[in-house]
Amino acid sequence: MGTLAHAGYEITPRADEADVIVVNTCSFIAPAQQESVNSILEMAEYKKFGRAQKLIVAGCLVERYRNEIRAQIPEVDAVIGTGEVEKILEVCDGEIRPDDSSAESPTYLYHDLTPRILATPRHTAYIKINEGCDHPCTFCVIPQLRGKFRSRRFESVVREAENLAASGVREINLIGQDTTFYGEDLGIRDGLPTLLARLAQVEDLHWIRFLYCYPNRTTPKLLDTIAAHRRLVKYLDIPLQHASRNVLARMKRGSNADAFLKTLEQIRRAIPGVSLRTSFIVGFPGETQSDFRELCDFVRAAEFDWMGVFSYSDEDAAKSFALDSKIDAETIAERKNELMALQKKISHRKLRAKIGRKIQVMLEGPSADTDVVWEARHEGMAPEIDGKVYVTEFAGVTDVAQLPAPGTLATLEVTGAKDYDLIGRVTEFTQQGSLALLSSNEKNLLPILASH
Repeated sequence: MGTLAHAGYEITPRADEADVIVVNTCSFIAPAQQESVNSILEMAEYKKFGRAQKLIVAGCLVERYRNEIRAQIPEVDAVIGTGEVEKILEVCDGEIRPDDSSAESPTYLYHDLTPRILATPRHTAYIKINEGCDHPCTFCVIPQLRGKFRSRRFESVVREAENLAASGVREINLIGQDTTFYGEDLGIRDGLPTLLARLAQVEDLHWIRFLYCYPNRTTPKLLDTIAAHRRLVKYLDIPLQHASRNVLARMKRGSNADAFLKTLEQIRRAIPGVSLRTSFIVGFPGETQSDFRELCDFVRAAEFDWMGVFSYSDEDAAKSFALDSKIDAETIAERKNELMALQKKISHRKLRAKIGRKIQVMLEGPSADTDVVWEARHEGMAPEIDGKVYVTEFAGVTDVAQLPAPGTLATLEVTGAKDYDLIGRVTEFTQQGSLALLSSNEKNLLPILASH
């Protein structure tokens, strides 16, 4: 999007207005593949009956099914894999032959001078600090889709963060398939802690977090760095995938429930008040009822703040496809529901314990769920994947000029809790956010909020 806009293209959210349609795809698991294919077919209709002249398919689906896309969807004019992002201008501008794109292993990395458009709200942004993965997890096809692990240059990441902060971004989320491995391929010792400590010096940023943390790389240096800097949010997302030694071994992940509990204890001791998120896969080939019960017992003992559960997807390109003892879909669904029900009780209990307390939140803006509240998040809530804080009142706000901009930090008194969300009233604003002007919709909410 940034490259095209920089070259003079106008980005439109309406497919019926577009001369060129680009479908960016995912191919991680079967549902994502199906969603991608459905989107391609839907957009192909605009080329048949609308004004669109070109249809381009980009992203991970191309890495797995490049030839099939070309052969089976003739409306597609060009395909661009994850390592060919820089060709987007070429394929939009020029005539593309069916064999123009290569199928080499992806090596692409963007940098601080790469044009970009924020697809997020103006006060928050993601920065990818590394790409690809070298881990041998049997359930995962990311190394095939994204290539070998490679880190961005240290100063490039810092400059991008500084540029975003100068433009009004107040929250940075560092992402990568394994951010905790950052810098090792560049010879940077303690790469992620060093980067975090440097970013914590960017004055205009309020919050900095990273996703995701590999279990055996939660080093004392990393934990101490998070604890030492106020801008580094007290939050860790550690995808454990399972707790049974047997299942973890078949996943080529290693470790076990006892080792994980010791790691969690170390994290909580080093970072008081830390919020912890994890994710698990249920129904992995060979997962017995005993393995699943062990996972449930672990979740009870670990008491995560947030948890995601995924049904195993039997991908033919993954090494786990060749494993025996596959689990039927009904059993997988039952296990997923049971584990999520267990976590819901834990999350609700932990959130209810916050009622009556005052916490710091970042204001997000009017809620998309209801027209009578704003939304916010505390630092233990990552954007889009965790819960929200619903703000029912701004104490002392009587004039529209006093209504804060999204990205503002505020003190909130918690007055209620749902399964995954909090409810509360803002008692004071502690730090201003981005200098965004209030929209008419935001102004219209003021009388409701002031009198709730």
